[in-house]
Amino acid sequence: MIDLSPLEVWLITGSQHLYGPQTLKQVEQHSAAIARGLSASAQIPVKIIPKPVMTTAESIEQLCLDANSSRNCIGLVTWMHTFSPSRMWIAGLKVLGRPLLHFHTQFNAELPWATIDMDFMNLNQSAHGDREFGFLATRMRLRRKVVVGFWQDEDALAEIGSWTRAACAWHDSQHLKVARFGDNMRNVAVTEGNKVNAQIQLGYTVNGYGVGDLVERIEQVSDADVTKLTAIYDEEYTVAPTLREGGSQRQSLRDAARIELGLRHFLEETGSHAFTDTFEDLRGLAQLPGIAVQRLMADGYGFGAEGDWKTAALVRALKVMSNGLSGGVSFMEDYTYHLRDGGQVLGAHMLEVCPSIAAGKPAAEIHPLSIGGKADPVRLVFTAAKGKAVNASVIDLGNRFRLLVNIVNVIEPEHALPRLPVARAVWVPEPNLKIAAKSWILAGGAHHTALSRCVTQENLEDFAEIAGIECVLIDRDTKANTLLKELMWNDTYYHSTRAL
Repeated sequence: MIDLSPLEVWLITGSQHLYGPQTLKQVEQHSAAIARGLSASAQIPVKIIPKPVMTTAESIEQLCLDANSSRNCIGLVTWMHTFSPSRMWIAGLKVLGRPLLHFHTQFNAELPWATIDMDFMNLNQSAHGDREFGFLATRMRLRRKVVVGFWQDEDALAEIGSWTRAACAWHDSQHLKVARFGDNMRNVAVTEGNKVNAQIQLGYTVNGYGVGDLVERIEQVSDADVTKLTAIYDEEYTVAPTLREGGSQRQSLRDAARIELGLRHFLEETGSHAFTDTFEDLRGLAQLPGIAVQRLMADGYGFGAEGDWKTAALVRALKVMSNGLSGGVSFMEDYTYHLRDGGQVLGAHMLEVCPSIAAGKPAAEIHPLSIGGKADPVRLVFTAAKGKAVNASVIDLGNRFRLLVNIVNVIEPEHALPRLPVARAVWVPEPNLKIAAKSWILAGGAHHTALSRCVTQENLEDFAEIAGIECVLIDRDTKANTLLKELMWNDTYYHSTRAL
């Protein structure tokens, strides 16, 4: 359900008429070559489209307006091949509504020492042309990413790729609809927030629906469609004996399939690509949605439990960022600790962990659930694959949103978990559990998160920069007392910038 193929980033090359038509022709040829090179990179998931060389204020303003109105343009990459007087960029940049990356590169990697002359110097002036543009962007206080390096080098391509993935997620967020079935879990603070502020700042809309509307869709699902979906369950998962055809609890599997189909139809009808539910408000459902939520997340939907719409939108954003990559993205919760051996976190939830992070083939099982007051729900049980990952949370601080990111290392559990009937992940947070947990709590981090082994710290920092929200990182270099000072400085900064 996530398709990045129609999306484009426009490469905008700056110059001026001072150098004559021959130079401008070379600039255009070089710009086209760089665009082809960027588009061909496996690290950049969208097309890079070269636009005509910009030499006047009028053409720049029109191009920025065109970018704003384009359904497929998700951002601009600017590069000053020659010196491009930046005052002519002011009108365009003032109206630009797309993310901006400033690529400080040049067409040639090496100087032709033996043949270099003034013609070469006049053509290849990025070294100071980009500084002129950089001053103007800083003077205008523009949010943007700056990448420095040769356009064929893998590190530069990786930085641009990270930004384009964040820009894709931002583009998706501007049209994202989050469906809420029921309200937040009662008396919980962190899952609350200002939905109007979220729409203003982050773009997505959050809409509530009665659970009865969902139940109506579930009841409309045909028995034939249920049979088809249970056959898919039988093929894709290791199904518990009692849930197999002829088993004593096969009807429970059919009930779970019916819930998935009804939920899927409802989301498709409303155009919602993220959703929430809560176990306190699911009247009319035979069982809590377990396998249904897990499979929808695996298809790219965002999800948050207990009405947590901010995490649902964040999971969707990470799904978009990670499209085409291996490693997965899941809704997650820091559930309980192992306080020996340096400290480990056991992450899980009642039912809803995405199988995209699984180490092997998930098992479809049915077990009692001590809360919710429903029949025993079917869920996929597995352990997450090991590897370095990010664990991220968005919180509403009242005057702003904060994106909190912890670098973690998912490990294989040192012991079997034969009596834990849920999907789970075990990880060691950087720099260690004691500092990471203290820092997370000081920063007000939520207990609900989005966990991914393919989304990177840089992806999330790029997304926060595009969105204009605070980003706080907890990694191997974090010290709790230093982070506390950073949080206090951030409070001052974000309070003062509201007046600018």
